[in-house]
Amino acid sequence: MSKGAVFFDRDGIVNNRLVGDYVKNLDEFIIIPDFIHIFKIVKNMNFLAIMVSNQQGIGKGLMSETQLEEIHKFLQDFLFSRSETKFDSIKYCPSLAETNDYRRKPNPGMILEAIDEFNLDKKKCIIIGDSESDVLAGKSAGIQTILINKQNHLQVKPDYHFPDLFTLAGELPLILYKLK
Repeated sequence: MSKGAVFFDRDGIVNNRLVGDYVKNLDEFIIIPDFIHIFKIVKNMNFLAIMVSNQQGIGKGLMSETQLEEIHKFLQDFLFSRSETKFDSIKYCPSLAETNDYRRKPNPGMILEAIDEFNLDKKKCIIIGDSESDVLAGKSAGIQTILINKQNHLQVKPDYHFPDLFTLAGELPLILYKLK
């Protein structure tokens, strides 16, 4: 039986985004409470949970991969303490935007890597993100997209659009049920 997955952007979905800055250490990493509820829905419905995150702060020398790994270890431990499960995979791209790295969103590389790695059915996959680059990456990878933000003037239309994670939580079980 083919598997499905929910891909999560990190900053703005899993944790608070620092506008004009990068989350560089644990003190700056604040998990969004509504994300925990979303994560539990995903795991309870037997979807894989995979995080795909641009981490340009590494490429700019503002933080090290070791610091990023500490943040992600904290996140995984936190999730396990709250839900007895964690992300099935965490993928990140440290490249600078101007390199146009195939793995860096809006390119689909990280998503396609995970689809191959876990032998996923694209028709059973969706990405949750808060920016147009997340939607573009999902569309380029051939999966469905959920955009979380209050803006409506985007070039690319997501499959689903919600103003916040709280609103998504009420609709997510039905969205995932349709993917099964």
